Amino acid sequence: MILDSETKATEHSDDHGDELRLWLRLLTCTNLIEGEVRRRLRERFDVTLPRFDLMAQLDKAPDGMTLSDVSKRMMVSNGNVTGLVERLVESGHIDRRTSETDRRVQVIRLTKLGRAEFRKMAAEHEIWIANIFSDLTEKDVRELMRLLGKAKLSARKAAEAKAV
Repeated sequence: MILDSETKATEHSDDHGDELRLWLRLLTCTNLIEGEVRRRLRERFDVTLPRFDLMAQLDKAPDGMTLSDVSKRMMVSNGNVTGLVERLVESGHIDRRTSETDRRVQVIRLTKLGRAEFRKMAAEHEIWIANIFSDLTEKDVRELMRLLGKAKLSARKAAEAKAV
């Protein structure tokens, strides 16, 4: 049996504080869920999670987005976005045009094919996520959302304090 970081930390719980064990549990959950979503996207649609994420951003912006805006939203470099865009342009899922206001800027958007295929993937993705969390009650989900909201705020405050 392969042990994840959380399990290893639990075995030696005297060596680790509650906050560290919490971080490891969050990380373990994220990795388990992300791994399952990646697997299902690859097997069902032959698409990577980054491509799915890029298409999700563009689905919210029917008039398109600049590469810079996409990279900020996805929290990745422009270089990472450029490679994804190239592959999705080649497959006919995205079109690219020069900005009308700045010839140096590229605007990308989903094609009709891209939008149709993304929405099919998104519908199944939603079902997968619901299935992954199916053992949680509605109350559990609300409480977890509330607590994760507090954790997010705490992490943001810590990051902002460090930046000052």
